Amino acid sequence: MDACLTNAKSCIKIHKKGMKEKKKKTTKKVNEIDNEDKSKGKNHWRNLDDMEQYLLYIGGGAGALALTGVAAASAYYLTSRPTSQRPLFPLDAQCIIEEEGPDLIRVSRFFKEAREGKFISYLYPDAKTLYETFRRGSKISNNGPCLGWRESYAKPYQWLSYNEALLRAKNFGSGLVAQGLPPGATTIIGIYAQNCPEWILTEQAAYCYSMVLVPLYDTLGPDACAFIIKQAEITVVVCEDDNKCNLMLEKSPRCLKKLIVIKDLRVSTKQKAKNMGVEIVRFSDVESLGSKKSHPEVPPKPSDLATICYTSGTTGNPKGVMLTHENIVASTSAVILQFGDHKLKSTDVMISFLPLAHMLERCCENAMYSVGGGVGFYLGEIRRLSDDMKALKPTVTPAVPRLLNRIYDKVQAEINGSCVKKMLYNMAISAKEKEIKRGIIRNNSFWDLVVFRKVQEGMGGKLRLMLVGSAPLAENVLTFVRCALGCLVVEGYGQTECTAPITLTIQGDHVPGHVGPPVACCCVKLVDVPEMEYWAKNNQGEVCVKGTNVFQGYYKDPEKTEEVIDEQGWHHTGDVGTWMSNGTLKIIDRKKHIFKLSQGEYIVPEKIENVYIRSQYVSQVFVHGESLKSCIIAIVVPDVDVIKCWAQEYGIPGTFSVLCNNAEVKQLIMDDMISWGKEAGLRSFEQVKDIYLHPDNFSIQNGLLTPTMKSKRPQLKAYFKPQLDDMYSRLT
Repeated sequence: MDACLTNAKSCIKIHKKGMKEKKKKTTKKVNEIDNEDKSKGKNHWRNLDDMEQYLLYIGGGAGALALTGVAAASAYYLTSRPTSQRPLFPLDAQCIIEEEGPDLIRVSRFFKEAREGKFISYLYPDAKTLYETFRRGSKISNNGPCLGWRESYAKPYQWLSYNEALLRAKNFGSGLVAQGLPPGATTIIGIYAQNCPEWILTEQAAYCYSMVLVPLYDTLGPDACAFIIKQAEITVVVCEDDNKCNLMLEKSPRCLKKLIVIKDLRVSTKQKAKNMGVEIVRFSDVESLGSKKSHPEVPPKPSDLATICYTSGTTGNPKGVMLTHENIVASTSAVILQFGDHKLKSTDVMISFLPLAHMLERCCENAMYSVGGGVGFYLGEIRRLSDDMKALKPTVTPAVPRLLNRIYDKVQAEINGSCVKKMLYNMAISAKEKEIKRGIIRNNSFWDLVVFRKVQEGMGGKLRLMLVGSAPLAENVLTFVRCALGCLVVEGYGQTECTAPITLTIQGDHVPGHVGPPVACCCVKLVDVPEMEYWAKNNQGEVCVKGTNVFQGYYKDPEKTEEVIDEQGWHHTGDVGTWMSNGTLKIIDRKKHIFKLSQGEYIVPEKIENVYIRSQYVSQVFVHGESLKSCIIAIVVPDVDVIKCWAQEYGIPGTFSVLCNNAEVKQLIMDDMISWGKEAGLRSFEQVKDIYLHPDNFSIQNGLLTPTMKSKRPQLKAYFKPQLDDMYSRLT
């Protein structure tokens, strides 16, 4: 081994010397490629030093340079030889199958008592509630950094320690009691704020006195917020700033009596609140009052309600998902268990940027607090998230497909401008993917240094664990993320009603296209969906879940609760899945949003949309059909960059809006969509017969997407009614 290291060092010295001697020659070669790309109107490399390393490694057309590059790469490999990580159990049997009559129930292999029909409720005997998990974190971390924030992009992160956070939370909770809110689960507090330390202080304050927290968020809108406040009889809402206070006051129900504000308000807002009989109190003043009164804490029990998390849904009023302390602790415990060798540690730092109003982020943060890790909050601008990550240098992060797709698209746009870049990228992906298949997860390979370094630095440079959820992630994007970031990337499937996770991929399973086996807090089975011809005997059907993570029901709505929880306690998710041969789950369809065409054929629009979205020309698509029509049509939002490039190449003038009205552009996109449909095996009646091109994205802001980025189908239908009617009139 010593001889190998000596040889490796010699090779590196020779390589460095060769690079200096050949600098002029390689620079000339780079310039030739650069000029060639420039003449073709392509993007080209600017960093000559990096390009020299690339060309030297692949040879640059010169045998001597190729040999030198290979020698250097071999030397580097010998000095940083990676080690493989063994799977925790055989990857061809990732769950346990238990029979219950005709049903095949699947349970986790991470919890031995699952064989007996039991589910995990907690990992640590001294941490069975969210009140106790936070205190465990303080002890485990030895009062380490807990909540991090910064005032501006020019300033570093500053931190509250665990004990400081505990004291402030206790004071704030005591202040709430002093303001007339009695301890206990009958007291429900609202919070309407962006992710920040005060959000967590409010949450922990509520738990100090067994109160229940209800998060509110922008995309609910004034009507939904008013409905929630009225249904839950919320008298106090913690509000972040002037804008959110005004939204609260816009349609404020009579039961709302007080707004506790984190930031200063305008005089006009204070006056507006006064006129409506709503008292304004500063967050810091409630803390001060609580420290003086020092009411004794009233800790919750595991069975006590912790939160009511309202889901926006696609129709009607939001539904309040009731979750207990046991639900949330069981969920976080199961996920920590499933991380295996990559489990969370007190030295970990997580960045908080996904909305705390949703259970994915909430569970991730509470998992961090239970092990004594630190959580740093972003400044609020998602487009500058990379700046926050570079400053915080997180080791752990949750993520959603939208963010990862953006990173992937940015890299693809960069490499498509140069054949050299594309070749290097493909070599790097191929090399890293081979390592991943051998169980090697690292970010210090040759390819990490010369190809993926900027991607890793954009995420802070220290990531070791990423959890992806909320929506399906394309297989090629997942593979790219695993290769480029060099950290463990797990993908999960879940619902708010199941306190976020139901299944989660495991260490060592590099194959994309599924969402892993069940987590240890639940069991999963599939049931028949006859109208869609999915049968449990064929390992396909609606996903049903039972366990310690399943919610207690919808708040004050027993009818809707009975629709999704059957007499045996199984929660029917509405998602259709299939069991893979290795015991993992793959989500293949959605039970809802099905309609029948006039000829009697069933249409599942989301399935068709998932095919059409693969077209490079399509950014978003909404497939529509009616029972009195014999065909389907679609609203398509084209990819602005791709369409503009295409138009420029073919000399078609006009703005993006003008291009959306161009017949050639429409035909180009529709032909490509049909081509993708044929490749995916869509039947003729599943192919659209006409499309309308719309220049503006469906978004949360314009009310066409839910906060989890799902299409609001009734709203889309109403919004595009003139265009849909026009298309059908031309088709008849």
